[in-house]
Amino acid sequence: MQIILASQSPRRSELLKQLGLNFQIRIADIDESNSMGLKASELVQYLAFEKAKAVAEDSSLDRDSIVIGADTVVVKDGAILGKPRDKQEAFNMLKSLNGSWHEVMTGIAVIDANSFKYDKCVEITRVKMKELKDETIIAYINSGEPLDKAGAYGIQGLGAVLVDRIEGCYFNVVGLPISKLSDILKNYGVYVLK
Repeated sequence: MQIILASQSPRRSELLKQLGLNFQIRIADIDESNSMGLKASELVQYLAFEKAKAVAEDSSLDRDSIVIGADTVVVKDGAILGKPRDKQEAFNMLKSLNGSWHEVMTGIAVIDANSFKYDKCVEITRVKMKELKDETIIAYINSGEPLDKAGAYGIQGLGAVLVDRIEGCYFNVVGLPISKLSDILKNYGVYVLK
């Protein structure tokens, strides 16, 4: 059975490698806007499923495949913070997170490309940022790290110094809650620990 990751995220790829899984990457080209006005927890599950489904439906895919889709957002006071478009938006996002709690939500979807049986769920982790001076935020933005990350920070990189504490799954904040994913994969005959 082939495992397919429907994501171009290098962080998700590294986390799957950490589990010792052999997998291929196929990128799904889907509309990631929230045109239906879904709540964040619904949106990440919907987008994860749409990514996995787009890859699973590809006629060139070996039907003996399991496809994993994922989507992560940062949520502050009900507002969804995706990837910043530029440095100014990154600054505004980090300023809004400054010294307070927010949530990181990752939707996971796993689809059997043969039967189209699927599972989907969401993992939520609470994160508290430190009180940050503007100079610190600017220095972090100038590192270039926040520009391709939801909420404008990466906890697995330099962004770790911005975080005071977390409640929940650390790997969820990185972009893939691997403990929950390993539980789902058992439903498809894929066992991380044999």
